[in-house]
Amino acid sequence: MPDPRPSLERILNSPSYRLAEKDTEFLARPELRGVRLQLELLKPELILQEHNIRSTIVVFGGTQIVSPEEARRRLDYARHMLQKHPEHPRWQRAVARAERIVEKSHYYEHARQFAYLVSRCCCRQEECHYVIVTGGGPGIMEAANRGAYEAGAKTVGLNITLPAEQIPNPYITPELCFQFHYFAIRKMHFLLRARAVVIFPGGFGTLDELFDALTLRQVRRMQEIPIVLYGREYWQRVIDFQTLADEGVIADEHLDLIQFAESPQEAWETIVRFHGEEHLLEQTLGSSNPQAPTSTAD
Repeated sequence: MPDPRPSLERILNSPSYRLAEKDTEFLARPELRGVRLQLELLKPELILQEHNIRSTIVVFGGTQIVSPEEARRRLDYARHMLQKHPEHPRWQRAVARAERIVEKSHYYEHARQFAYLVSRCCCRQEECHYVIVTGGGPGIMEAANRGAYEAGAKTVGLNITLPAEQIPNPYITPELCFQFHYFAIRKMHFLLRARAVVIFPGGFGTLDELFDALTLRQVRRMQEIPIVLYGREYWQRVIDFQTLADEGVIADEHLDLIQFAESPQEAWETIVRFHGEEHLLEQTLGSSNPQAPTSTAD
């Protein structure tokens, strides 16, 4: 009779013998997509419950809208390269784009101040309300997480796996930084607890999240919340909402789903008045330091 011990060793090392919950190759199979979707829904949900996150304010905005210091550094580099290659269209374009980012870099500070204002007012109780949530990346997302961090409050980042890996910004509460594979589940978590969405200037990703929220509000498939566009001039140049109504493709009343703000205080006032919680304004006005710390060079 052959020695069965080599066979036993192969049995113990066979993938079929692994516990299913520990078999990552098995869990990655296409047939298990439904299970992975469920896990991505449940993991953040359970952890947010454990941390008593009851309601949130979601902040969206462009990854390229960086702090004024970083924006000026990038502009200086582009100008330096243009001096070395004065006829090169790449660096001519780079300087023009960097100049526009410098012009918009105040939005980074405004997002930081807004998050600081909200978090200082609302997130100091055992139950956490109006917790700042972002996509967890750089730019405006970093600014909002940073403002909440500076207020000493919890703040959430919903990161996503991308071909060019997006590293979480360092201001997210470590226990509340999540990584998603499925955009759809991530979008659900953005809005499940949302009491407001504040959208700063941004690109395709920002527009995607804006129209998701607008569509769900339009068809009444989510809770009633204010959708605040920060920076009227930018948004009215990028999207002509009035033309959509004039062309008859949306109803006139759908324009009322959008509100504009030009300052952190105005955005916050819009939110609390929408929900009839004006008492929160009294707390804000009573704060000895309602603004975020002033920017300093990193």
